[in-house]
Amino acid sequence: MDALDAAVLPTGIRARFVDNGNGLAMHVLEAGFEETGRPCVLLLHGFPELAYSWRKVMPSLAAAGYHVVAPDQRGYGRTTGWEGDYDADLGPFHILNLVRDTLGLVAALGHRSVAAVVGHDFGSPVAATCALVRPDVFRSVVLMSAPYSGPPPLLSAASAGSVPGGAAEGLSNVGLNEALAALERPRKHYQWYYSTRDANDDMWHCPQGVHDFLRAYYHMKSADWAPNRPYPLGSWTAEELAKLPTYYVMDRDKTMAETVAPEMPSAAGIAACGWLLDDALRVYSAEYGRIGFQGGLQWYRCVTGGLFAAELKTFAGRTIDVPSCFIAGSSDWGIHQKPGEFETMQSRACTDMRGCHLVDGAGHWVQQEQPEAVSRLLLDFLRPG
Repeated sequence: MDALDAAVLPTGIRARFVDNGNGLAMHVLEAGFEETGRPCVLLLHGFPELAYSWRKVMPSLAAAGYHVVAPDQRGYGRTTGWEGDYDADLGPFHILNLVRDTLGLVAALGHRSVAAVVGHDFGSPVAATCALVRPDVFRSVVLMSAPYSGPPPLLSAASAGSVPGGAAEGLSNVGLNEALAALERPRKHYQWYYSTRDANDDMWHCPQGVHDFLRAYYHMKSADWAPNRPYPLGSWTAEELAKLPTYYVMDRDKTMAETVAPEMPSAAGIAACGWLLDDALRVYSAEYGRIGFQGGLQWYRCVTGGLFAAELKTFAGRTIDVPSCFIAGSSDWGIHQKPGEFETMQSRACTDMRGCHLVDGAGHWVQQEQPEAVSRLLLDFLRPG
């Protein structure tokens, strides 16, 4: 497997492979690599994305004097050394091993620390955990689109006398999904769907094809989809969660491909989508068409199976004390998909939060929809003093 063709990358960005010392040959995009001694900024993507998702902000960060690195994370893209079979061991996808992936990459690049680790979507909890457990290496953290409320408590919600399905148990709570299924309009949470054996095949071999599936999925979670008008939910109950769009809380008997298909934009809409040209989308669809989605879906199985929470209880009560920042699109339901997390992140989980920014004209894919605004916010955060 070759690195990503330079023809699809902005000027000044190169693609190569780096052995991270944790079993992976990580496919990384780099900018600002021409000079040694530059402080490093590490960019971690989410699902269903790639290192390529950072292409629009990397040149600005490099021009400001940073060595900017974005890897295809474990399970994604051209990074190799992981198993993507549904029945494979999930151990390598536990969150502390994902942190080891990033630590190994930083060391392999010749850095002892990074100026900031930036995580978007599912990259956000990885970035947060990096800052939580190794603040000596990850000197600051930017969380994007997915708030972080801290590690889970040592006692479960049941042990603590809380209501089952609450934030303490979160998405590993089986009762929550059962309650969604029992609603008058039966529903299911997308992370539980993503944890099923059929989810990968549903998307990889969907009737509309991977390219059109991704077009509809990205569109429906962007600011281009008019119904994205997020607001806080009251509680971790089925009735409240059912207020989320169907890309988060799905109709019980539909696949994700079936969920987003009715929202496929018209040819004119696609032509007008300046933030995701069809040639750029083809980079994603080619990668996911080649390897499928299971590598990324393994991460969700660790969440719904409680494996992430079990590991992180070691750090119960610990806060992120390095400088932190949050960035999301103002049209992003991801801010509120886990009731209470957005507020807890600001009030308790991060003790040195320097800013919480909601960017107009962006939904979930904020660094692609509004890259100039995101670049400016990142550079303002990174600026000394």
